[in-house]
Amino acid sequence: MGSFSIWHWLIVLLIVVMVFGTKKLKNLGSDLGGAVKGFKEGMKDGGASAEDKPAEPSQVAAAKPAEKTTIDVEAKQKS
Repeated sequence: MGSFSIWHWLIVLLIVVMVFGTKKLKNLGSDLGGAVKGFKEGMKDGGASAEDKPAEPSQVAAAKPAEKTTIDVEAKQKS
């Protein structure tokens, strides 16, 4: 079995277009393009924030008003 020729791929493409229709394939392509674009923007944003210098703990505490804190503990059963 050799590799597929251009005629094989054209026949497969024709069958896919006949089954799904051009409108559904267009929507699928635009959704995929939007997802890739969003992923690239997210990667840029993630890289930019990682390069930023982290804030000092005193600055973070001063920026946030005093809130009630919740302590997460693990309950153990007595034997």
